[in-house]
Amino acid sequence: MKLNRTVVAPALVAGVALVSGGWLLQQGAGAQDSVYRRAELFDEVIRYVQTRYVDPQPASELYQKAIKGMLRELGDPHTSFMSADEYAQLHLQTSGEYGGVGIQIAPRDNYITAVGVLPGTPAERAGVRVGDRMIEIDGRDAKGWSDDAAVKVLRGPKGTPVSIKVLRVGVDEPITFRITRAEIRVQSVPYAYMAAPGVGYVNLTVFAETSTDEIRAAIARLRGEGMKSLVLDLRRNPGGLLNQGVSVSDLFLKTGQPIVETRARDPRESETFRAMDDASYPELTVVVLVDEYSASAAEIVAGALQDHDRALVMGSATYGKGSVQSLFPLSGGNFLKMTTAKWYTPVGRSIQKEHEEGDDAEAAEETAEVSETGAPIIQDTVTRTPFRTDGGRTVYGGGGIVPDLVVTQDTATAAEKDFFRALAKDVGKWESELLRFAVEYGRANPGLTPSFQVTPEMRNTLFERLTRAGVAVTREQFNAAQRFVDIRLVDEISRSRFGPSVAAQRNDAGDKVLQEAIRLLRASPNQAALFRAAQAAQPPRPAAATRK
Repeated sequence: MKLNRTVVAPALVAGVALVSGGWLLQQGAGAQDSVYRRAELFDEVIRYVQTRYVDPQPASELYQKAIKGMLRELGDPHTSFMSADEYAQLHLQTSGEYGGVGIQIAPRDNYITAVGVLPGTPAERAGVRVGDRMIEIDGRDAKGWSDDAAVKVLRGPKGTPVSIKVLRVGVDEPITFRITRAEIRVQSVPYAYMAAPGVGYVNLTVFAETSTDEIRAAIARLRGEGMKSLVLDLRRNPGGLLNQGVSVSDLFLKTGQPIVETRARDPRESETFRAMDDASYPELTVVVLVDEYSASAAEIVAGALQDHDRALVMGSATYGKGSVQSLFPLSGGNFLKMTTAKWYTPVGRSIQKEHEEGDDAEAAEETAEVSETGAPIIQDTVTRTPFRTDGGRTVYGGGGIVPDLVVTQDTATAAEKDFFRALAKDVGKWESELLRFAVEYGRANPGLTPSFQVTPEMRNTLFERLTRAGVAVTREQFNAAQRFVDIRLVDEISRSRFGPSVAAQRNDAGDKVLQEAIRLLRASPNQAALFRAAQAAQPPRPAAATRK
């Protein structure tokens, strides 16, 4: 509280000023002296470690370790010191080609977690899944690692191996993968196609330098094929470049409409990003799909289009990565990557969800739910605050983006979970045999069409191969998980024989969220009708409470 100096009696002003002034001067000197003493204490520790520690420690490395330790003590996994080499790797992550495994990662629950697996990469072929938590990387305990540290180890020359050990929801034992690095090219839109008459589908997996251009090209092609409405799939999209999140939103909004606001500690550094051009596709009715792995720039797009009533958001609540990192150049070509602001949607919702240590793990242990494809399902337990969109619709804040229509994939059955547990120790062999079978089956059947069906003979052959490879799965477990086995067979054969686009289309029928989006779009002539249809389909939501 500020002292109201106008109530001080005039007769006492001089005396109080003298006493207060002397005390303040003493406090100022003491504070300055304390800073110098602490700096001196720090240097003393450095000297002792450098000269007396049992193992030699170069002074330059000690200072760098001290810097990293200070930043780590901030408790922010997104703030870190980056060497010149680490900065170059970060640049490659969003702009170029590199030798790696194809995993998009982020710190989750004190472990590096796979938040995206790029199609057609070594990681996908090995069987790494979104949600896998890396407890070891190349034999080193990975607990507490930053994403920058993990990237440095996961990347390397093409053709060289790297091993990772992961924890997976629903699987009791850790799973080990040995993956051979390959050239990885960041592709934002791996496939786009007509999902139904008049309904186009675009899958955006990451926000890299070419994302907006790739979406433009995909939409142009689909409009030429008769697209009247669009499904923009941001599920499992971990984000990326802020400017691309803004420019993708700009494609659908009117000039001047706010897209996202960054609020910094210094108000002068806060900024509101607005649409610079008029909407490129005003005639398209749009659905945006999100899930618990949609983060960062993906949440910016979903939030902006939802707040301005430009798209219906469907799926499950997003991750809630709403902090902004800035790069500050340091001497020696080094950089400081530091959280400097938080993001807010146009109506003022914070994207940042507070993830207390252990939250993800506890949620996973409590629910142990996985989808029919084996992917973990994380429950949204955040208390929400209601906001209003431009058109008066109710949306919810509190961190992350809550869909207008919550639709989740079907969960795995008890028999399928039992099959996943049995596969846990041999998941590498399972993936290898599945891939080999798919490739060989495609070659042995040159007349195969994209609409092929899984036959009992195909299942029997696969099971025999698994048995010969030593995979510890019984016939009963295999038969009980037929739904999962068939999904994987269709996906692998389609992918190896016809490509990822055909594989994605074959998976459409089992994608509950996408099928609901297609149904609503085909029944809705415009965006307003789509909102009404979604409202009718949404179960009543419990009364929202303000988060304390």
